[in-house]
Amino acid sequence: MSDPQIDPAGNTQQFRAFAQGAEPEAASQKKSPAVPIAIAVAVLVIIAVVAYLML
Repeated sequence: MSDPQIDPAGNTQQFRAFAQGAEPEAASQKKSPAVPIAIAVAVLVIIAVVAYLML
């Protein structure tokens, strides 16, 4: 028969291990190249507008 008592410390330790293991994956997924690409596009548009106005 199984043990009727549940060890809450065991569950807490498992949760902490899961939570600590998930953080590096979440941090690496947040780094997306969208922001630098958007900035580069904006700079190119500004340069194009300034060049057009100078002609």
